[in-house]
Amino acid sequence: MMRLDSNDDDVSLFDAEENTGSKSKKTKIKHPVASFFHLFFRVTAVLVYLLCEVLSSSFIACMVTIILLLSCDFWTVKNITGRLMVGLRWWNQVDDDGKSHWVFESRKGPAKQLGSDSESRIFWLGLIVCPVLWVIFVFSALFSFKIKWLAVVIMGLVLQGANLYGYVRCKVGNKTNLKNMATNYFGRQFLKQAMAKEEES
Repeated sequence: MMRLDSNDDDVSLFDAEENTGSKSKKTKIKHPVASFFHLFFRVTAVLVYLLCEVLSSSFIACMVTIILLLSCDFWTVKNITGRLMVGLRWWNQVDDDGKSHWVFESRKGPAKQLGSDSESRIFWLGLIVCPVLWVIFVFSALFSFKIKWLAVVIMGLVLQGANLYGYVRCKVGNKTNLKNMATNYFGRQFLKQAMAKEEES
């Protein structure tokens, strides 16, 4: 599978929004419906998972409800809220030769200023916190021997983790890859700690 980062191309994510000029970033939420649905499906899926034994005695009904909510969340975040709230999008396309290309895009220039700081915080907070919760649920299902729930929590982790990975790739771009970024971060942390210990002694 071949990956293609198209951050070098100035791609218009929304043609109608290109004429905004130089607006300053405000803390006002410009897309309240998108912000609501960015959190609604994922938070509801978590709540249904946590309260499923109280809400219904049927495992199948709870499982189907959670998977539908997770699927709606995946589609909404990937196709709508990422574009509106932070100006990022990603997808996979297959060319004429049958090769698969992953495309990661971000807004450039004046169009980059379309989102607000509040929307960006809501987007990234929701995008990061929920996959962490599903990781906790995976370990919880394993250690409490709730094997029937394991497929559901793995589905939640995969769908929300895929969106997180895609948007982190959009944000980082092709300037560096995630492995190098993580290596550099941990290297800097190690160096800071070593220098702090030398100063103490």
